Amino acid sequence: MKEEIKQLSVGDKTIPPEGAKMIPIYIMGREYLVPETLTILKAVEYAGYQYVRGCGCRGGICGACGVYYRIMGDYRLRSGLACQTVIQPNMVLAQLPFFPVNRPGYNMEDFRDDPHGALRALYPEVFKCVGCGTCTRVCPMDIDVMDYIALIKRGNLKKAAEKSFDCVMCGLCASRCPAQISQFTAAMLVRRINGRYLTPKAQHLKKRKEEVESGKYEVMLKELMAMPVEALKKLYMEREREPDLAPPGWMPQDTSHL
Repeated sequence: MKEEIKQLSVGDKTIPPEGAKMIPIYIMGREYLVPETLTILKAVEYAGYQYVRGCGCRGGICGACGVYYRIMGDYRLRSGLACQTVIQPNMVLAQLPFFPVNRPGYNMEDFRDDPHGALRALYPEVFKCVGCGTCTRVCPMDIDVMDYIALIKRGNLKKAAEKSFDCVMCGLCASRCPAQISQFTAAMLVRRINGRYLTPKAQHLKKRKEEVESGKYEVMLKELMAMPVEALKKLYMEREREPDLAPPGWMPQDTSHL
């Protein structure tokens, strides 16, 4: 009879439902009994491990909890994010703190004249894609990775940026790619190119930047910094909030601080 692990309260507290069945999982080669309803992330914490850094919902970077696992008796190697994959009996886990991929250095000014050409020079492996779809099948965010890679190959960088927008940079696509493509870092560069050169500039943002640089808000900031903490809390709680479904062009009643 295996001894049950004493519950720990780390991260956001793990509270299994009353009467939850205890099931065996294997972490770093060791067997643990944990409640069947938990995600891998919470199960690992329940087993006594503590996340110190690197995991998004524990104060790090979203997408940094990639995990590989097998179910005993099943030959298939599976993958997912520990924060959203629910444990199964006899799950054998191996976590990936990061996945080593192609991360070339670059200067965004190099993409001003010929963004597609400069991207080809940095990520030539993108053009080795064989269209197998493994990257799409492994993506925990249900992004059509193969499609945005095809868009990059064709030079449609704006569409590729939009297609890859929900990427959390977990690297699972690259970990399974037979062509050794670093899809998620290439997509990050494409989104940067799109934001810098392909998306029309927001004129209201340009105006606000000029106002900030002119010192318009320095007096107000100094007044806030001089206020007691309790007064700041009161001011924050009583502020006029923008409605969740505000119509275009919404403005607060008090415009004196704009």
